[in-house]
Amino acid sequence: MTAALLFIKSVMIGVAIAAPVGPVGIVCIQRTLAYGRRTGFLSGLGAATADALYGLIAVMGLTVVSGFLMAHQFWIQVWGGVFLLLLGWKTFTSQPPALGTVGPDTPSSVKGFLSVFLLTLTNPLTIFAFIAIFGVFRVGGPEDFLTSLTVVSGVFSGSALWWGILAFVGGWISSRIGPDSLKLINRTAGIVLTIFSVLFLIDLL
Repeated sequence: MTAALLFIKSVMIGVAIAAPVGPVGIVCIQRTLAYGRRTGFLSGLGAATADALYGLIAVMGLTVVSGFLMAHQFWIQVWGGVFLLLLGWKTFTSQPPALGTVGPDTPSSVKGFLSVFLLTLTNPLTIFAFIAIFGVFRVGGPEDFLTSLTVVSGVFSGSALWWGILAFVGGWISSRIGPDSLKLINRTAGIVLTIFSVLFLIDLL
C-alpha cells in the first residue's frame, strides 16, 4: 500500500471515529454555538488528538499500554462519568457572552482543548474501534516508523477535518441567533450531557 493511499484511508478512519454524535460532539457543538468557531474547533482538536493517540496504540500494537487501560477501564470510565456530569452542570449554568466579547465563563483555548482531550481519553474501548476499522480498511500493523506516522497523522487530519466543518457550520449558525437562543442551547446541551453521564454511570454499576 502506497503512503498516499494509506494516508487517505487513515483520514477516512479519523472521520468515521469522530462523526458519531455523542457527549464529545455535544460539547463541541455547544461551545461553537455559544463562543464561536475558534473555541469550538480547538475543543474538537482535543478530541482529534486523543483519537490520534488511541490510533497510535492500535496501529503500533502497544499491548502494555492497551492492557493497562483495559485493566483500569472501570475507574477510568467512572472518572469520565463524573467529569461529564460536572461538565453538564457547568454547561447548563453558563451564561453566553455578549456578542463580540469574551465572558468570564468562556473556556480558554487551552482549557477547551484539554477538557475534551481528557473526556475522549476516558473511553479506552476506542482502541478496539480503531482495530476493527483498521481491519475493514485493511490497514495492517506498521512496518516502520514512517508507516505509523502516516496512519496517526491521517487519523488526526480526518478527525480535525470533521471538527473544522462542524465549527464552520456552527459559527455560521451562531452569528444568526440571539442571546436567548444561546442560553437555551446551553441549557439543552447541559441536560443532554447530564443524561449521558447518568446513563453512563448506571451502565457501569
